[in-house]
Amino acid sequence: MDKKVETLAPMEALLAAELPEDEGWQYEPKWDGFRCLARREGEEVTLTSKSGKPLARYFPEVVEMLRGTREKQYVLDGELIIPMGDALSFDALQLRLHPAESRIRKLSGETPAELMAFDLLEVGGKSLSADPLRARRKALETFIARNPVPGLLLSPATTSRDTALGWLHRSGGALDGVIAKRLDLEYRSGEQAMIKVKQQRTADCVVGGFRYAEKKRRAQPVRGTGEHGSEVGSLLLGLYDDQGLLNHVGFTSAIPAKERPALTKDLEALIEPPGFTGSAPGGPSRWNTERTTQWQPLKPVLVVEVRYDQVTGRRFRHGTGFLRWRPDKDPKQCTFQQLAPELRPSELKELFGS
Repeated sequence: MDKKVETLAPMEALLAAELPEDEGWQYEPKWDGFRCLARREGEEVTLTSKSGKPLARYFPEVVEMLRGTREKQYVLDGELIIPMGDALSFDALQLRLHPAESRIRKLSGETPAELMAFDLLEVGGKSLSADPLRARRKALETFIARNPVPGLLLSPATTSRDTALGWLHRSGGALDGVIAKRLDLEYRSGEQAMIKVKQQRTADCVVGGFRYAEKKRRAQPVRGTGEHGSEVGSLLLGLYDDQGLLNHVGFTSAIPAKERPALTKDLEALIEPPGFTGSAPGGPSRWNTERTTQWQPLKPVLVVEVRYDQVTGRRFRHGTGFLRWRPDKDPKQCTFQQLAPELRPSELKELFGS
C-alpha cells in the first residue's frame, strides 16, 4: 500500500468569528458527521478517521459503495453522514462504533451511511494535493459525474459570501457551520489552512475524572465501590497543553438522567490515577466544600463535546452544556488551541494574505 497515503492527515481549520469578506474564497457547508479520508486501490478500500483510526469495518455499506465506482484508484476527503428524515443523525454514527459485526451489519442496512465528498486528493495514480483548490474542485466535480453511485455525494460549494451566510444561519441540524478555503491554496495535510465559522462555541474535551452526585443514589450499590451506590453527578473536563499535560478546565453536569446509571458503571471501570497530569480540580479555595474536593480520576480515553459561553484564565467560566460523546476523536487532539479567541477579519488577512 502507498505509504504516502497511509500517513496522510486531513487539512485542519481555524475557528473564526465571521466569514472572510474579500475575494478568493470558496465556502462549503460543515457537515455534522465523521471526517473521513476514503481511499480505493483496486478492490481494497480504506476509510480513515480524522484521528487516523480505521473506520471501514464500521461502515461496510460505504466500502461496498466505493467499490462500485468506475474509477479504481483515488483518495477522497469528505464526511461520513447518516441522513434521518430531514436532518443528519450524529447519534446514528456513534452507534456504528460497535464491537459486534452482526450489530454493525444490522445498522448498516437500517441506517446506511453516505459519503459527502468535498475534496479529491489523488486519482488514477496522480496526486492532486499540490494543485490549487479551484483545480481540485473541478476535478472532484468531474470525478463525481463519472462515478454516479448512490451514497457518494458532492458537497455544495460557492464563492458567494451571501450564500454561505444563508447556510450559516440555517446551521444546527444537518449543518455544523461553514468552512472557508482559499481558492489558490494547495491541500496542506495536517495544517490549519482553512477557516471554520460556527453558530455556537463548542469544544471537544477529555473526561479526566468525575464526581458522584451528592444526594442521588442508585437502588443497588455498585459492588466493589465505596460510594454506596451513588450515581455520577458531573464530568470533569480536561485539555492538553503544549507540554502534553492534561489540565482541568471545567465540568459538565447536564447528563440525561436515564443515562446516568449505565454511565456510572462505565466510568467506574475506567477509574485510574492520576486523571489530570497538569492542573487538577479541587485545589485550595475558600469556595470549595468537602464534596467539591472529592473526585475520581479516570484513564484519559473518553472525549465529550460541550457547549460553553466564556473562558477565563484557560478555564470555562461557567458549567458547560453536554452535547454528545465523540468516540471518533483522539483524546490527544483535545488541546487548548480550541479555546483560542476567534480570529477577526484583520487576522485572517494576515494569515492568508487576503
